[in-house]
Amino acid sequence: MKFTFSIWSGYYKDLCFEDAIRAFIEQGVYAVELSCEHGLELFSRSEDVVATGRAVQAFLKENNFTMTQGHLPLHFAIVGQREEMATMLRLIDLYEACGVQNMVLHCDRMYKKPDLLAKERFDENIISLKIIAEHIRGKNICICLENLRQPLIYPVKEALPLGFAEDLIRLIDAVGSEQFGICLDTGHLNLVGGNQGDFIRTAGSYLRALHIADNQNVHDMDEHLMPFGRGTVDFIDVVRALHEINYSGMFNFEIPGENRCPIPIRNAKLQYIKTIYAYLLAETEQ
Repeated sequence: MKFTFSIWSGYYKDLCFEDAIRAFIEQGVYAVELSCEHGLELFSRSEDVVATGRAVQAFLKENNFTMTQGHLPLHFAIVGQREEMATMLRLIDLYEACGVQNMVLHCDRMYKKPDLLAKERFDENIISLKIIAEHIRGKNICICLENLRQPLIYPVKEALPLGFAEDLIRLIDAVGSEQFGICLDTGHLNLVGGNQGDFIRTAGSYLRALHIADNQNVHDMDEHLMPFGRGTVDFIDVVRALHEINYSGMFNFEIPGENRCPIPIRNAKLQYIKTIYAYLLAETEQ
């Protein structure tokens, strides 16, 4: 089975959205995940976010380009924050107009309520996720909850478990919407000591999006590296498990640890990343 090779658009985060897409095309890449940075750039262009999105979709269509996955911005405390929730819903409208179907979300953004217990955090998250579920009802949208390690920058009294597939399925089942799924971040799972293949098999049909990234699992640093470097994730296990569950979405690299270099070097790295992808497919053919 062949997936869709993809890389998050923030690989060229120093370029405006359209120039980033042109840079990918020059390297023979025709699919991306809309990054948080580019999502906010598009959001800032006009109050009419739907018109902005439709213009983006027309631009992508003209270039035979695919962008069906997008990462919603990270730092919106949507739980219990009415104004920030309203902004998130407008961002969802923008992404939908751009043609994004699978929207990755970090839930449990409750920085202003650090003293809640896990059960209270769970209940408040469900309230917010149900607001999103109602907003997207009947639309061609899936909100993909990403597995997360425990919060470090914003410490809390009792963290809501979000590291494993079972944790995310519990949230999704409580929301009660078929328009919610899972995004596996292989780097995050590595940091909590999870088994990649077990996560994928447990997620099964819930798995709708991927963030392929590696790290050394040292000092809890999420380095966002490409595979087959210094990191410790078993990517052969990842791809074999994806075959087992008949995953058919984007094989999306999210590796900001690799874009801190001049664009000509990034271009060369991108060709190497494409080689990594081809190798993984060849090594796991059934």
